Amino acid sequence: MYEIRTSNRLLYTMFITQSLFSASQIAVFTLISIAAGILAGTDTAAGMPSTVMTFTQSIMAYGFGMYMGRFGRRRGLATAYFFSFVSAIVGAIAVYFGTFPLLLLSAAGMGMGRSGADLSRFAAGELFPENLRARMIGRIVFAGTIGAILGPLLVVPGGELAALLGVNPNAIIVLAQTQFMDTIMPVINFNRGLTTGPWVIATILYGLSFLITIIFLRPEPAFVAKQYDDEKTKVGEKPEKGRALGELLRLPDVQLAILAMLISQTVMVTLMTITPWHMHQADHANTSVSLVISAHTLGMFGLSALTGYLIDRYGRVQMMVIGALTLIASAIIAPLSTQLPYLVSALFLLGLGWNFGYIAGSSMLADALRGEEKNRVQGFNDMLVAFAAGLGTLSSGFLFDFGGYLLVSIGGGLLAMILMGIIRQLSSKQVVVPAT
Repeated sequence: MYEIRTSNRLLYTMFITQSLFSASQIAVFTLISIAAGILAGTDTAAGMPSTVMTFTQSIMAYGFGMYMGRFGRRRGLATAYFFSFVSAIVGAIAVYFGTFPLLLLSAAGMGMGRSGADLSRFAAGELFPENLRARMIGRIVFAGTIGAILGPLLVVPGGELAALLGVNPNAIIVLAQTQFMDTIMPVINFNRGLTTGPWVIATILYGLSFLITIIFLRPEPAFVAKQYDDEKTKVGEKPEKGRALGELLRLPDVQLAILAMLISQTVMVTLMTITPWHMHQADHANTSVSLVISAHTLGMFGLSALTGYLIDRYGRVQMMVIGALTLIASAIIAPLSTQLPYLVSALFLLGLGWNFGYIAGSSMLADALRGEEKNRVQGFNDMLVAFAAGLGTLSSGFLFDFGGYLLVSIGGGLLAMILMGIIRQLSSKQVVVPAT
């Protein structure tokens, strides 16, 4: 029997590695669309890396879940961080030599890494009994706050580090061009150090995440989590091998957990993605856009520890309902005005509603699964959630083009209302985790 201090030590290890991972992802994400647009020479290419990243994450999530089921959480997370480490090196090479296909390959590698790294929230929650699980998942989600703050701040130091490593920040990139390309695209000049800097920083931080996981994430988290599975088995639960995926997906609590995360993610991504463009058309300055996105990020991650406590205290279903209502409130406020207070409030509530639904759904899913069931269903869940995020990103532009910001908001509000109906329908069939 492992002691609670063992669980705490593993939790802190995963919190540190997730903070480093999140900072790396956001540092690269800050400039990857700009680098893509410059390297490809077209506006449409700017969004391609994020799309590749999102759909690669979706495709690989189920595989990573199965991989962790066979080889353990420690090896699975280390593999995810290693993929990210290699992708950062490829990204730095791509930008340095001006190779757009390599940049897309780097984005795919980052998506693969994230598909495994995001499963750490389940690994952390399983280290603790059910009455503590949501707040521990919340702490791992809170690691995203560290990345949101630290990531953008690493862009300039990254350029300075690139210079120290021998990459002149004032150097000029001249893309290798064929005679045909010379006729359709001019020579592209930009600051090499500033552009490669985030990838250099990401290489270091991803590498640290890998090393910390390999060295310090011991004992294997799955072994610690097994003690809580064993306790449940004594009172009539199925043995560790568990039920097939199809059988599990027919359980009301599994359905509710997955749909809460999927719909919360879709509503959040759809509205969040198009808001900066909406503000640009309303002649807002970039500083105003940054303020709104910062408020949104605060809602998504900043209160995660408190969210986890509330979920453990009042129950998963109750907080899902509050999350859906918060998303509806965001969708109502967002199109009322282009003035800053309305948009700041709406995007903060959008992030907070996502936070409630995502952590409550993750906690409920962790509660419902035992042994090998966890990795099968958790990977499948993250595959669906990432795929929904990709669809939300793609659909937001079409909705905005057809009916403006109002139509995007209406779509988000309707999805949140559908979630309310789903919660009412499925929660009546589900065994609710009691408040503590």
